[in-house]
Amino acid sequence: MPAAESARPAVLHLVTDPRRRGAQNLARDLHAELLRRGHRSELRSLRPHPDAPGAPAVGDAEPLGPGRFHPATLRALRAAARRADVVVAHGSSTLPACAAALFGSRAPFVYVNIGDPRHWAASPVRRLRTGLLLRRAAAVAAISDGAREVLLDHYRLPARSVRTIPNGRAADRYPPAADEADRQAARAALGLPAAGPLLAWVGALAREKRPDLALDALALLPGVHLAVAGDGPLRAEAAARDTTGRAHFLGALTDPAPLYRAADALVLTSDSEGVPGVLVEAALAGLPAVATDVGWVRDVVRDGVTGRLVPPGDAAALAGAVEKLLADAHGALGAAARRHALDRFDLGVVADAWQVLLAETARRGSRRTV
Repeated sequence: MPAAESARPAVLHLVTDPRRRGAQNLARDLHAELLRRGHRSELRSLRPHPDAPGAPAVGDAEPLGPGRFHPATLRALRAAARRADVVVAHGSSTLPACAAALFGSRAPFVYVNIGDPRHWAASPVRRLRTGLLLRRAAAVAAISDGAREVLLDHYRLPARSVRTIPNGRAADRYPPAADEADRQAARAALGLPAAGPLLAWVGALAREKRPDLALDALALLPGVHLAVAGDGPLRAEAAARDTTGRAHFLGALTDPAPLYRAADALVLTSDSEGVPGVLVEAALAGLPAVATDVGWVRDVVRDGVTGRLVPPGDAAALAGAVEKLLADAHGALGAAARRHALDRFDLGVVADAWQVLLAETARRGSRRTV
């Protein structure tokens, strides 16, 4: 067992699978930053990529086993945890996995709640089960003060065990466009039109993300183009819904930063969110956003200050807000979005808070073993 009294405890980051999505992206960025700061840090996943189960993932969230809760996976998780002072569980599937695999072990784990915790409270049984699992964690990290209040209220968790640590991204990975030539170069590299306003939509093409809403709004915005970056079960349906010929489906991008430089605004159309990493990334790139007012989106998008908020499910309101925002694209709103993101969501700021929580958790774990 590593020495938990170290100022830089060894950390095992656990994600559900190696996909590049919200929880996984935060885990990767935090893992890399902790390594840079001198921690021993390891990144593993519970299962292979569901869309490419045979693809190698060595060095990038290598799977522990064949499935999320397979006995071999849980045994491998318990063994990997012995090399760490603290396990950090990113994503909802990692909570029951850690609660089961680490029961009775010396390894404490911190659960990162990245979505809306009310999602688990649909019935009394689900709320009770989730509350029991959350109490197995040594600490819970909420990405918003609002999410923290929900965790305390719905699941009756001890206040001392729930810490607010915002979602974070490395600012240097999302530089704003240097000038118009830089923006045009980004558009050309992605095969996007050089002329006309361009909106970016980034995310999984899944029902809760509502790509249909973005396409319906596009039909109300003459001359505007929409770049859709992402893949998922609604890919064919979304492509068929575009009646304008101005939607460009780019597939999943390994790095969305060029799209942020190419676009004039980001649109987020989800019915449910926590604090979306895509909003943080766009804001760091100086890209203002129009977003549905769900979850804790307003932690990033301050209506009329760093972007525009609209009710969920309203294509006309979305189109109207886009028109207003485009009149200021890359002006005051974009600059304010970047300042706000640098102050609150830059990975350096977020990692400072994580180091404090990890050191405290490691010390508590060490005291339990004495």
